[in-house]
Amino acid sequence: MPRFIMLANYTDQGIRGVNDTSARAQAFRDAGKKMGIDVTDFYWTLGGYDMVTIMDAPDAETVTALGLSVGKLGNVRTQTLQAFDPPAMERVMTKVI
Repeated sequence: MPRFIMLANYTDQGIRGVNDTSARAQAFRDAGKKMGIDVTDFYWTLGGYDMVTIMDAPDAETVTALGLSVGKLGNVRTQTLQAFDPPAMERVMTKVI
């Protein structure tokens, strides 16, 4: 199953309601589960991003739908990356010409 990394930053609205951040993280996990996404890791971070999430999802469209679903709530803005573990990268390399 493809792996994705979602980076998130609080919006002004999200930081005003930061006391609910743990509950929102659980709601994110629950929404992902309903879509067939396994949120394997969720971290609050220091630096350029406020949160980092690692997910296994059936495809990019599904993880995009999750990102849009959470984004429309107005608490965070996200950036999503597709990640390749060593076996996946080896498969990619077999296609390099």
